[in-house]
Amino acid sequence: MNKSELKNYFLKNTPAEKVLTRKEVMTITESLGVKPRIGHMMLMSDFPEITKVSRGKYSFGEYSTPAPAPVATPAPTPEPVMNFEKSAPISLRSVSSVSDDEIYVPSKDATFIKWGEFSKLKKIIESKLFFPTYIAGMSGNGKTMMVEQACAILKREYVRVQISPETDEDDLIGGFRLINGETVFQKGPVVKAMERGCILMIDEIDRATNKIMCLQGVLEGKPILLKKTGQVISPAAGFNVIATANTKGRGSDEGRYTAASIIDDAFLERFVAVVDQEYPPYATERKILLANAKSFDVKDTEFIEKLVAWSNVIRKTFEAEGVDDVVSTRRLCHIIKAFSIFEDRMAAIKMCVSRFEEETREAFLDLYTKIDESTLDENGEVVGETNAAGDNVEVTVDEDGKFVAPF
Repeated sequence: MNKSELKNYFLKNTPAEKVLTRKEVMTITESLGVKPRIGHMMLMSDFPEITKVSRGKYSFGEYSTPAPAPVATPAPTPEPVMNFEKSAPISLRSVSSVSDDEIYVPSKDATFIKWGEFSKLKKIIESKLFFPTYIAGMSGNGKTMMVEQACAILKREYVRVQISPETDEDDLIGGFRLINGETVFQKGPVVKAMERGCILMIDEIDRATNKIMCLQGVLEGKPILLKKTGQVISPAAGFNVIATANTKGRGSDEGRYTAASIIDDAFLERFVAVVDQEYPPYATERKILLANAKSFDVKDTEFIEKLVAWSNVIRKTFEAEGVDDVVSTRRLCHIIKAFSIFEDRMAAIKMCVSRFEEETREAFLDLYTKIDESTLDENGEVVGETNAAGDNVEVTVDEDGKFVAPF
């Protein structure tokens, strides 16, 4: 069956509103006597009648996105009512920080390698200007560490706030607490960062709900009013906000970051700049792994070369929709750590890729075995260093739908 015949079969036998997953497409092509991956690649090549609904999901014919189901607006949570007739009036003495342990100058990490947009971010922090910055990129590519280590190098105080769907104004700005039998207002990390003039890093900001709209005034760099005490907090010189996220505030339609929310435009507009953080290039990732290997006393540099080549080819295959996931730089560091314990390459890799779905995991392991065999000559030495770097690699599959070694 040729490419045109295969396409016509799907157009004829698939209702326009029916969405097929990549796995379903491959199952059907196999039933027609076509190798699954070959059939998938044939269908995805130059056919405008085939609509990509989202990553790994396709419609054959005209497709209209179903209208989203109406979402009920939750009733507002009532503010706590305090009986001021029976309690002492709130004064500045009852406004307490309680603890400032979350404010500190980060320690320098010997495994950190400067790369990408680090120099720009360092200049922003070094300027001590109020310059709210949003860093977006896939998980495990060093966004948080980049901010932390810039503060460590510049000896700047830093507060990290981890966002979740439950994070609200009380967690960020502050609220009343019962301490030593007395009700006091405890300042939150945002207020503390403003008063100290330090860097406020909001981690995973796209996991928040509309409860973080309380930060709009903070993102303008102006004084804010603590509604519960009447105190006005002015930001000290040097205060800045840096946020990290896996998305740009528009949610994730690929299914990779299901907890990512859509952030209000008025909120996003208050960030001055957006930095796109990609995975590091081959040479940089190699340096990162070598630094991590040194910290765990791992001396198998040949293994590191193969891991970096492996991750580069996987990312190229992901871009070509050959696999549904990637191996992050952070996961490569996990593999190095596992190898330092078990001293077995495949054991370390299998343990650290076990979180992926079976099909993806098997594809990753299959590709690694090809890289490990084909980068060694008869004497066991690494060969083809340029190719091992993953540069200009053509990702292909054979007639059985298996990866063809890229060396």
